[in-house]
Amino acid sequence: MILNMNISSGNFDSLIWEKANKNLLRYMGVGGDFTSFVPERAEGSWLYDASGRRVLDFTSGQMSSVLGHAHPELVETMRGAAASLDHLFSMMITKPVVDLAEKLAELVPGLPRSMFLSTGGESVEAAIRLAKVVTGKWEIVGFAQSYHGSTGAAASATYSLGRRGHGPMMPGAFAIPAPNAFRPRFPGVTWQQELDDSFGLLDRQSTGNLAAFIAEPILSTGGVLDLPLGYLAALKSHCERRGMLLIVDEAQTSLGRSGEMFAFERDDIVPDILLLSKTLGAGMAMSSVSTSDAIAEVADARGFTFVTTHVNDPLPASVALKVLEIVKRDQLVERSKALGTRLRKGLQNLLQHHECVGDVRGRGMLLGMEFVPYAGHSATSISQKVTELALEFGVSANITGAFTAGVMRFAPPLTSSDEEIDFGISVLDRAITQAIDSLGK
Repeated sequence: MILNMNISSGNFDSLIWEKANKNLLRYMGVGGDFTSFVPERAEGSWLYDASGRRVLDFTSGQMSSVLGHAHPELVETMRGAAASLDHLFSMMITKPVVDLAEKLAELVPGLPRSMFLSTGGESVEAAIRLAKVVTGKWEIVGFAQSYHGSTGAAASATYSLGRRGHGPMMPGAFAIPAPNAFRPRFPGVTWQQELDDSFGLLDRQSTGNLAAFIAEPILSTGGVLDLPLGYLAALKSHCERRGMLLIVDEAQTSLGRSGEMFAFERDDIVPDILLLSKTLGAGMAMSSVSTSDAIAEVADARGFTFVTTHVNDPLPASVALKVLEIVKRDQLVERSKALGTRLRKGLQNLLQHHECVGDVRGRGMLLGMEFVPYAGHSATSISQKVTELALEFGVSANITGAFTAGVMRFAPPLTSSDEEIDFGISVLDRAITQAIDSLGK
C-alpha cells in the first residue's frame, strides 16, 4: 500500500516517502498507516519537521517519554554511559545495574529482586516463564482487552489486537472481560460479581494448571479502561485461592503516569511480579522484572532461565537510574496529579460541548476520550477525522481500543507546561468542531 502523502502542510520531502514506500515493511495491521507528519527532531513536548513546523506530542511518543524529548540530563547520561560502559557479556554485573535494582527495591520493598531487559514484551515473556517455573503450572490468564506484546507468550496474553492470521498461540491462554463502567456488559451487575463469575467460568475451563494472571492497572490499548478501586485486591485474592501469581504490567502506568509512582499502589496491594518498561527508560528501550525473595529463591532452585543479548546492560540501566532520580527530585508524581486534573477538566469540558463525545476516563496523565455515533457517523469515523485534523492543527494523539472503537488516548509528558495542556485541549476542540462540519450533519 502506498503511504499517505496527501497532507495539507506540504512540508514533506518526496524522496523520503519514495524510499519509505520502497523499503519499509508495514507492521500495524489492516488500516495501520504511518502518520503524515515526519519529525526531524524533538525537544520537550514538541516534534519538528524539516521545515520547522512543530507538533505537540500528546502521547509521549509510544507512551514512553515521561520526561519529554531530548531531556538534557538524559542526553548527558547516555553520552557518559556510551563512553564508559555500554554493553557487556550477559553474566557480568555492573554498578549501574546493581544500583538500579537497589533503587527499585527501595520503591517497592516487597519486590527486592530485579532483572533488566530491553522491551515490555521481553519483560512479559520473562515474567510468564518465571511464573510457570515457580508454580509448576502453565495456564496464563489475562483481560480480553489487554495488550502485553507481540512475541510468543506475550502475544498469547494479548487479546486487543494481532491474533487473527498469525497462527496458533501458546496453549493454556485464557481471557476474562475487563470492567467497563461506560459500556457495562450486563447493566446492574457489579464488577465484583462479574469478576467472581469470570473466575467461576475459568475454573470450569482450566485443567488445574492455572499459573498466573497478567493485568494492566489501566488497559490503555483496550480503550483506556481504569480498573475500579479495589479490583486489583479482589483479583489477587482470586489468584491466591488458586495458587496463581499476579503479574502487574505497568509499562504505561508507572513512574507517575497514573498520578502515583505505581498505579497498583492505589489499591494497597503488592503484585507477585511487577513489570516496568516504557516509562522506565523514558524513551530508551528498557524494561524490568521485579519479584519477591521467596519467588526468586524457588526460581533459582528450579533453574529459571531467561538470557538475552542485552539482559542487565549498563547503558540503559544508567538512563533508568537518572529517570528515577529526576522523577523524585522534580516531584513529577505530584506534577502528574496536577496536570492530569487540568487535562481531565479540559476533556470533560469537550464532553459537555460536543454531543459526539461520550466519555472521558483514565487516571493521572493517561486519559481516554470515547466518541459515540453522531448524525449518522460512526464513532470510529469521527475519531479518525478528529485525529487527522488535530495533527494538521498541531497536536499528535492517537486512536486506541480494538474492542471499543473510537477512543482517543492522551499521555503527555509529565514535564508538560500548563500552557501546552491548554493548547492541546484547544486544538482538540477545534478539530472536533471541524470534523463534525466536514463529515456533515
